[in-house]
Amino acid sequence: MALVPVVTFGLMIGSFLNVVIARVPERRSLWMPGSTCPECGHAIAWHDNIPVLSFFLLRGRCRACAAPIPWRYPIVEAITAVLFAAAWLRFGADVRQFIVAVVFLAALVAITVIDLRHQIIPDAITLPGVVAGVVAALATHRIAWVDSVAGILLGSGLFVAVIVVSRGGMGGGDLKLGAMLGAFLGWQALLVGLFIAVMLGGMLAVVLLASRRVARKDAIPFGPFLAIGGAAALFWSDAILAWYLGGFER
Repeated sequence: MALVPVVTFGLMIGSFLNVVIARVPERRSLWMPGSTCPECGHAIAWHDNIPVLSFFLLRGRCRACAAPIPWRYPIVEAITAVLFAAAWLRFGADVRQFIVAVVFLAALVAITVIDLRHQIIPDAITLPGVVAGVVAALATHRIAWVDSVAGILLGSGLFVAVIVVSRGGMGGGDLKLGAMLGAFLGWQALLVGLFIAVMLGGMLAVVLLASRRVARKDAIPFGPFLAIGGAAALFWSDAILAWYLGGFER
């Protein structure tokens, strides 16, 4: 039964993340004005703003002007709810760890969608995220604060090296996201997350190039892969590291 309030909470946070995704890139207030239709400006009533459910009741269209509502709204809400449920199953025995996990995951969801839409990773999320990661380490002792600081240095340092070598082939947003991942995960789990991100990004790039959907010089946002790698490391880095290091003991 505990999953029901967690999923409900995840849907509500997912609805708020849709506001973050829409307004942060435009540097608009998250609080004022209330939610409105981006096409006609009609204020959205509370009963038309119920996560996921309202989208289907309205058949994916604004009640006032019948403009289509993007599918990303219910998708973001549903994914956030699923991630929160997974965090509860993994970390629910320790409420502090659960809170840290959902803060981290919510930030990753927002970053992923913003980067896919605008090819930017907002400092308004990553820089407070770096501080939050260190504070979380100090408050919960899930990882040592030294590992958190080392993760920041490693995450940012690796991307500085990539930016220098590639002569700007990767942006500063990825650097700050790398630092945020390191702050929350620590340097060891960060390496797992980066490995997963590089593997996924590399495989997708090969597929897109082979299918000629992108050219070699086309930019492919790397933030979503870092977010997926970071989330995977949050849940499974201990198991992955134990499996990998166990191979050297045989």
